[in-house]
Amino acid sequence: WDWRYYAERVRKDMYDFDQSQLKPYLSLEKVTESAMAVSSSLYNLRYVKRPDIVSYHPDVDTYEVRQTQSDGTDELVAIFIHDNYARQYKSSGAWMSEYRSQRKIISPNSDPVERIPIVSNNNNFAKGKHTLLSFDDARTLYHEFGHAHHGMLSNATYARLASTNVLTDFVELPSQLMEHWLKQPEVLKKYARHYETGDVVPDELLQKLKTAESFNQGFATVEYTACALLDMAVHQIEDYSNFSLSKFEAEELARLGMPEGIVMRHRPAHFQHLFSTSHYAAGYYVYLWAEVLDADAFAAFKEAGDVFDPETAARARKYIYSAGNTAPPDELFRLFRGRDPKIKFMLEKKGLIGDSNL
Repeated sequence: WDWRYYAERVRKDMYDFDQSQLKPYLSLEKVTESAMAVSSSLYNLRYVKRPDIVSYHPDVDTYEVRQTQSDGTDELVAIFIHDNYARQYKSSGAWMSEYRSQRKIISPNSDPVERIPIVSNNNNFAKGKHTLLSFDDARTLYHEFGHAHHGMLSNATYARLASTNVLTDFVELPSQLMEHWLKQPEVLKKYARHYETGDVVPDELLQKLKTAESFNQGFATVEYTACALLDMAVHQIEDYSNFSLSKFEAEELARLGMPEGIVMRHRPAHFQHLFSTSHYAAGYYVYLWAEVLDADAFAAFKEAGDVFDPETAARARKYIYSAGNTAPPDELFRLFRGRDPKIKFMLEKKGLIGDSNL
């Protein structure tokens, strides 16, 4: 608690940046428009709103997702459902769901539309006359849009191998990769407009956002990594007779050399990844490894000299978004990048190496 209190004071003193200053420029309408524009620029997708399609709630927007083939024909790629507002009985958080996964094999005499995925993004924004998002909320919308791409662009023969049916670290690559485009100046300068005046977000505010982005990343990385390492260590114990979790925690953190001023992000007693399901057993590390993958993948676009480079986007679509579980994920990454992932891009993104402020 002390660290967070003083870190916030230092952040305000050093960077003079308050995220609430950005909210008037991040309306839900414009952020959604920008995400769809990024999707169109990268993957040639068009979002056609279909208010005539009856959905499960009046607040839900339904779209046909279409693309133009190389021969000029128009093709339906997916149905996309955007469920953005919080409401009574709706689950909390944000997530992507599929009401039907993409597949090429369907039952004889079935309607060919059965091959088309039906994908939804679900958020919990407060509905109002003007729904204004924090930058973190806007990042969440982009994150879930990346998951939606994974479902909509899937190109597998069998539904069981399609879309997000991949290893956990690889499932976060499409979503976290999409987040990078929200921060691009060409996107923000076009779509981050004041909800009342239509004025473009000031350059000074964007510079403050960029400068403050890497603040306190050392703390955040340590508190997360400590949880990931303890998670793996506790699952390697062979005999739990007379086991004391609190004693194990203290001894393991001492062995790791945990700084006294930093605590684990999740103490073991409420660390749901440890106990909720076997899916995440010894698997909390995957989010950080996915950051290694997404930072390296986005570096490919920067190295091409254009964050919308068509050739790089085509490789990302083929090997990251479309392949599903039809090939091992390490092989798919090598096909996209031409090599194994490198950690340096994640460290640069966090400001832990290079010229960025720590």
